Amino acid sequence: MKNIKLLLLFVLLATSTNLFAQKKQHKIVFQFTNANDTMQQKAFVKQLENLTEYWPKAKYEVVLYNQGIELLMITNTFYLERLTALKNKGVQFLICENTLKNRKLSKDIFVKELVAYIPAGIAEIVEKQEQGWSYIKGGF
Repeated sequence: MKNIKLLLLFVLLATSTNLFAQKKQHKIVFQFTNANDTMQQKAFVKQLENLTEYWPKAKYEVVLYNQGIELLMITNTFYLERLTALKNKGVQFLICENTLKNRKLSKDIFVKELVAYIPAGIAEIVEKQEQGWSYIKGGF
């Protein structure tokens, strides 16, 4: 009986240790607010590419508001191919509807294949942080 208890204890410890040894699931929320500066755009896209290459299985959300939304306008095609590749890797691009309302903009001016919409950009970032997501301000 004592041997059975020791065996069960050993199995339990071995199993629980293995569970803790699993890799952490990274979840990263980016804030991007300044797309009217081409250097900011370039730096931000490169940051996303670097991280998705380093952590390909991580979850990525990009929250765009203020001038950041200009990165995903249909008139801004310079990074379209690279942003599409990031979307295909699972990066979600979320545009703040408050910004659209304040700037009196229509959803028709954005690359519809890339974007989703959220009611409030800052609130989305706060909620993600409360859920344990890491926060990064995109660009520099």
